[in-house]
Amino acid sequence: MLAVTSSPLAPLPGLGTSPVKFPFPTRLSAPRASFPQGPSGMGTSAARIAQTWSRAEAEPAHGDLYCPPAVRQDPILERAVNDGLVEWAGQTGIYPARLDALHEMNFGRLITLTYVDTDDYDRLLAVAKMTLAWWSADDYYCDDESLGSVPALLGSRLAVAYTAVDPVAIPDRYARGLHDAVGDEPVLAAHRSAWRHLSRYTTPVQAERIRHEAATLFLGYEQEASWRAEDRLPPVWEYLLNRAVNSFRPNMVMIDAVAGYEVPAHEFADPRVRRVTNLAGTASVLVNDLYSMAKERSSPGLDFDLPAVIAAEEGCSPHEAIERSIQVHNDLMTAYEKEAAALALNGSPALGRFLAGMWAWLGGNREWHATTARYRSQDPPVERSSTRNLRPVIDQLGYA
Repeated sequence: MLAVTSSPLAPLPGLGTSPVKFPFPTRLSAPRASFPQGPSGMGTSAARIAQTWSRAEAEPAHGDLYCPPAVRQDPILERAVNDGLVEWAGQTGIYPARLDALHEMNFGRLITLTYVDTDDYDRLLAVAKMTLAWWSADDYYCDDESLGSVPALLGSRLAVAYTAVDPVAIPDRYARGLHDAVGDEPVLAAHRSAWRHLSRYTTPVQAERIRHEAATLFLGYEQEASWRAEDRLPPVWEYLLNRAVNSFRPNMVMIDAVAGYEVPAHEFADPRVRRVTNLAGTASVLVNDLYSMAKERSSPGLDFDLPAVIAAEEGCSPHEAIERSIQVHNDLMTAYEKEAAALALNGSPALGRFLAGMWAWLGGNREWHATTARYRSQDPPVERSSTRNLRPVIDQLGYA
């Protein structure tokens, strides 16, 4: 079992000690109803989230991911966001021959499942654009040769992509070349367009957080590319290091911006808050590892997922490696739940709201991965009622 430890948590410096306005749970059980009922509108999602929580000590069953249920199911909103996103993708030029497949993947559902603190279409579309821009860089530059992936060009491509969200200051006579390069390349144009939209809703502090996490994400892309160049599987510790930076942390740090509030800078920078953000980020991307196994292993080349590196290092069967990977995920989740609860009780209401938002984000992320066409094989999709359990994925891979 993965050891996840931390020192006792004291009140954050300079913060009041009054508890936040909603309870943060120590354990999670299934929701009492299919969809949470309660107040709606901006700023009330924490109350809705709390209604899905109860104190239950049961650990996950065999093959189960320890994860909260999705808080919101809104087919009308997800369809609107998804349609708007695919239309924007067509305008920027990304996935030109794959727009129908992109529509079926339903990134609009991912966004509405994970950013539950607002129903504002334009805010959700802004974060959807930024998410898809990052995803397109991974597809076009890192993974998919049919989209033009060239490992030797990865570093230079990512450096230019980063300038779309953090413009560089160079003499005007050279800036035109950069401007034209960004405009002529669909992935770069998508980054610039997405950032312009998202920045309408970010404070300067939030914008800098997002830039930092985007740079870290690109560093993770580079690390994985080095393994491909060396034709090697990394040890488990190095792989988990990569997943800590090559994760959904950039998405999570946008939670407050999308919802229209801001976590105070000194709280966000506190090492304990950074730690729980890292716990959540790594757990979230291990969900991606587990649900994308069937698709990734049907493609040529090395498999980079946690079960693969555990099996190689520990000499266990593929099925045992999946079970051990699930346990790593569950250890991270229970550590997040325990530590974030203490932080929520001792921090500002904004911090408590943000931590609850991350918990809801994790549940929505799991729900989307279990049901999206992006990771679906030719077999029937996993039933939504059983998305906590990975048995259909394991069976699909043919492991006993």
